[in-house]
Amino acid sequence: MTRLFSFLRAALVMALLLSGRAASAAPASPRIVSLNGTISEIICALGRQPQLVGVDVTSTYPEALTKLPKVGHNRNISAEGVLALNPTLVVGTTESLKPEVAAQLKAAGITVQLFKQDYSVAGTKQLIKEVAASFGATAQVPAVTAKLDADLAKVKKPAAAPKVLFIYARGAGTLMVAGQGTSVEKVMQLAGARNAATGFSDFKPLTAEALVAANPDVLLLFDSGLQSLGGKTGLLQIPGVAQTTAGRTGRVVEMDGQLLTGFGPRLGQAATELASKLK
Repeated sequence: MTRLFSFLRAALVMALLLSGRAASAAPASPRIVSLNGTISEIICALGRQPQLVGVDVTSTYPEALTKLPKVGHNRNISAEGVLALNPTLVVGTTESLKPEVAAQLKAAGITVQLFKQDYSVAGTKQLIKEVAASFGATAQVPAVTAKLDADLAKVKKPAAAPKVLFIYARGAGTLMVAGQGTSVEKVMQLAGARNAATGFSDFKPLTAEALVAANPDVLLLFDSGLQSLGGKTGLLQIPGVAQTTAGRTGRVVEMDGQLLTGFGPRLGQAATELASKLK
């Protein structure tokens, strides 16, 4: 009996040692901080949402992301705020993190992975593939891209392409218009519209003279931007707006900012919604 107990005790000790070694050998789940709403959406679409421990303020979809700690907007993110979440991996786009902040994170031993984003259907699919490859989730890519294609197939463009002017607003004191090559222009084109702003790229301040000269059929804003102006009533009080076709007819379209310009898995949904609102 004594020998039996000794054998069982030895077997138990060996089992505990082996289980301890197995546990120590198992790789820990990464702790990810995402600094870009589109990258966050892709991570979630690939089934890796549980690994996210913090996000930037543009990461608003899916709704569960709104409950995660926020590290600010990519224009003002500090290394300290990110490091406070004890991440092992920080992800974003090449435009979403200042080089000096990336250097600080790397110096602290954090892996930083930034992806280049191209605002097109092909670019969106490529971004999904690259993010998936970095997370070992390539098996999920066909389902995500198939959903994207199915959504794009639902876009019903207007019979005649309306001239649309996008206004970025943060109150009446901050008004910018989107020029050529911007993400918002690209989604306009997918929805069957044309940009009323021509002759410049990126964004530039809105002026009454330029607004009247562009004479858009439709004014497009983020829902948060329109709200910052006091709704449609406040928008119509901006100098020059009432003199445009859009102002006279009251054709104002508002959409969620991340949906409209994210160029992520919901790109087809964005184009479909915009096209329906332009009819």
